[in-house]
Amino acid sequence: MSLRTRVGALAGLTVGFVVALTALAAYLTVSAQLTRTVDENLLERADKSVSSMLGSPSTLVDVPAEAILAADLRVAIIRHDGEGWSAEGEESAPPLGEPELAVARGLEPQSVRTADLDGESFRVVAVPAGRGLALVLGQSTEQTERILDRMQVVSILVGALGIVIATWAGLSIAQAGLRPVRQLTEAAEHVAATQRLDPIEVEGNDEIARLAHSFNAMLAALAEARARQTRLVADAGHELRTPLTSMRTNLDLLAQSDREGGLPAEERAQIIADVRAQAEELSQLMGDLVELSRDDAPSASHERLDLADVVRDALARVRRRAPGVTFTADLRPWIVDGESRLLDRAVTNLLDNAAKYSPGDGIVTVTLRDGVLQVQDQGPGIADEDRPHVFERFYRSPEARARPGSGLGLAIVRSAAERHGGHVAAGRAESGGALLTMRIPGASSESLA
Repeated sequence: MSLRTRVGALAGLTVGFVVALTALAAYLTVSAQLTRTVDENLLERADKSVSSMLGSPSTLVDVPAEAILAADLRVAIIRHDGEGWSAEGEESAPPLGEPELAVARGLEPQSVRTADLDGESFRVVAVPAGRGLALVLGQSTEQTERILDRMQVVSILVGALGIVIATWAGLSIAQAGLRPVRQLTEAAEHVAATQRLDPIEVEGNDEIARLAHSFNAMLAALAEARARQTRLVADAGHELRTPLTSMRTNLDLLAQSDREGGLPAEERAQIIADVRAQAEELSQLMGDLVELSRDDAPSASHERLDLADVVRDALARVRRRAPGVTFTADLRPWIVDGESRLLDRAVTNLLDNAAKYSPGDGIVTVTLRDGVLQVQDQGPGIADEDRPHVFERFYRSPEARARPGSGLGLAIVRSAAERHGGHVAAGRAESGGALLTMRIPGASSESLA
């Protein structure tokens, strides 16, 4: 069964149950009210009869019931010994029994009961009619039962109509209320069939509308992820094309020179060195791409380490690669939980970037305080329009495009910081150079809890 059918069926069953309870309560109430009305009427007639001029037992028995406004009644007198009289004998006598006899004997002030006589049901009352006597009136319950039967039929018809209307209303409401769910289902099927991440139209602000907004947000996130993937592939292809073309050109030159007698040893060595450098550039680029393709957060592999030690190790390597640049460091201990390899890669990229843009006799200042690593250089600095983009993948400012590199180093720095719960920022140092900042939360930070 569909959800719409289940909602409609549930509405119908609920209304049917309520209607059944209502009909039962109404039936019992009306039945009790009618019975009470009949009893009160019979007792009133009996009391008036025994107190009127016709109140003597002989008169009540001999006078027809019509004379005491009781044409619909059966009238009898019962004596304390059980003998009873009626105007027409047994044909006009009501049911007589122990309750009526108890009233005649003075044991009860009155009696009211339902009794059967010759297959017919009567409501019977008895009141004292003198010493040792009781007046008994009996009225058939046929009229009351007829009213209750009609009420029962009406209740059944109204209940059935109510169930039908409730089922129809439930199905209609379910269809209208579940329209956004159906749209979500169709949107999901459309995405699965066409791979198009088109958002769905949302109306209202209820829970289903919130679900639709969340679904649209998920589609937007998927679309953004797909766009980033597409840009990554396109940018990687663009960056790979240059070193591959250069390698192919150099290799073709070597092959052609070998066919024509070969190149001088110095030129040959230069070409081989260029090919080796281009191969290293390709290896570096592929490593950066692999690193950036990891979107997982640090897992059970991280360890507790001192970020200051990571910075010292990175400084030792970068000093060897950039002997003309002076590095000054002021490092305070800072214990973190993280991946030493990833943090080392990020710190090294920051230092390499500072060394690359520093002048030959420049000074790079490195400080680490309370988990904030700052690297300042004395280079040209970062233009204001470039600062929001320096940590993006493959982004290179016009001034940087003439320098070696792939534009992935600072992107790896940002990825490493975010995967450790931190963040990065770019600014301008007092010397006019670049100021790059990376903040990593400590081991006790809630971000790593």
